[in-house]
Amino acid sequence: MKLLLMLLFFSFTIDAETVLLKAKGYIDVKTGQLIQPANIVINGEIITAINPDKLPEEAKTVDLSNKILLPGLMDMHAHLDLDFENGFDHILTKETASKGTIRGVKNAQATLLAGFTTVRNIGQVHLTTDMIDVALAQASDKGWINAPRIIPAGHMISIQGGHGDLTLGLAADLVEQTPKNGIINGPYEAIEAVRYQIKNGAKVIKMHATSGVLSLEDTVGARQLSDHEMRAIVEETHRHHMKVAAHAHGTEGIKAAIRAGASSIEHGSLLDAEGIQLMKKHGVYLVPTTGADAFIDTSKLHPKLAEKAEYVLPLAQKNLRKAIKAGVKIALGTDSPLIPHGQNAYELSAMMAHGLSAADALRSATINSADLLGVDDRGQIKVGLLADIIAVDENPLENMKTTEQVKFVMKGGQVYKK
Repeated sequence: MKLLLMLLFFSFTIDAETVLLKAKGYIDVKTGQLIQPANIVINGEIITAINPDKLPEEAKTVDLSNKILLPGLMDMHAHLDLDFENGFDHILTKETASKGTIRGVKNAQATLLAGFTTVRNIGQVHLTTDMIDVALAQASDKGWINAPRIIPAGHMISIQGGHGDLTLGLAADLVEQTPKNGIINGPYEAIEAVRYQIKNGAKVIKMHATSGVLSLEDTVGARQLSDHEMRAIVEETHRHHMKVAAHAHGTEGIKAAIRAGASSIEHGSLLDAEGIQLMKKHGVYLVPTTGADAFIDTSKLHPKLAEKAEYVLPLAQKNLRKAIKAGVKIALGTDSPLIPHGQNAYELSAMMAHGLSAADALRSATINSADLLGVDDRGQIKVGLLADIIAVDENPLENMKTTEQVKFVMKGGQVYKK
C-alpha cells in the first residue's frame, strides 16, 4: 500500500504543471522583511521552492520582474451576498435567495481580483433558510466561479428582535424567523440553530452577543444573548471542532463572549481595559472593521442608525488604539460591503492609522488570519504552502496603499489576474 501511494504521488507531481514566478522581491510576513529577488517555484497548487540555486528549465515562467509578491490576503469579516446602499431594505424585502447567490458571485470575484484569496463569510443577510454562502463556498471549491476560498457561517445566531433578526422593523407577520434562520430564544434553540448551520455546511459560527449599528434596536451595545445561550452556542460549536465569532459592540457583551469561549470579537467598539486583558489572557482575536467608517455617510442613514453610528464609531477608533498598544491579536476584517467589495485592502491602511505597524497590518491579513481560521496551509510565501500569491507595484512595508491596486492574483497555482 505504501508503494502504491508513493507511485500515485509521483504520478501527480510529474503531471502537475511547474510554474516559475520571477519578481523583484517578496514579503516574508513572519519576519516583516522584503526578500530579494523572488523566484518562486510552484507545482500544481503548492509552492515547492523559493530562490533555488538552479531554476527549473521546464517551468512556465511568469515575468513579474518589477513587482513585489505577497501571500494572498484574507478578510475575516465579509458578507458576500450583500451590497450597501445606505441600508439593506432593498435586499431584505425584494431579493430572493437565488438572486442573492448571483450577487454573491459578483462580489466574490471582485474580492478575489483585489488580492483576497481567503474570505470568512461571517453571516448571510437574506430572509431564507437557504445557505447562500455555503453554496458560494462549494462553487468556489469546485472551480465553478472565480472566488476566494470561502469559509461560510450560514445564518448569524441572534435573539428574537436582536441585531441578526432580519425582520426587525418589518411587519410582524411577514415571515417567521426560526432557529434555522439563526433566531433563537433560549439555550435549546441555540443548540438547534448551531446544529442546523453545521448540518448544512457552515464551517464557522457567528453569534450576536450585543446589539448593533445598522439595525433598528434602540441601543448599539446592549447585551442580547444571555450567558446560557452563548455557552450553549460555543460548546455545541466546539464539539464539532469549529470556532465561534462574536459580534460585540458593548463592553459587557464583549467580556461575556470572551468568557463563553468565542475565538474572535467582531468590532469590539466599547472594549475596556478589563476586556483587553481578557482577550490577551484567552488569545482572542479582535476583528476591528475600522475602515468601514470612511464609507458610511450618516446623513443618508435612518435617523436611529445615524445616531448610533455617530456615537459608537469614534469610541471604536479610540479603543482600537488601546487594544493595539496593549498587544491584542488583530485579524483583518472589512465588514464588506461597508468597505465596498473589491476595496477590502483599504482596511490595512485604516488599521495603521490607529497604531498598527505596516508589518503587523500585513500579518493581520495573512498569518494572523490563518491562525484564527485554524489552518496552516496558507498565509505565507513558504515551501509546502498553497500558492496563493499576489503582486503589487511597491513595497507595502513602505507604502501600504499599493495593496489597493493589486496587479497579479494567483490562487492555488491558478492565475486569475495578470
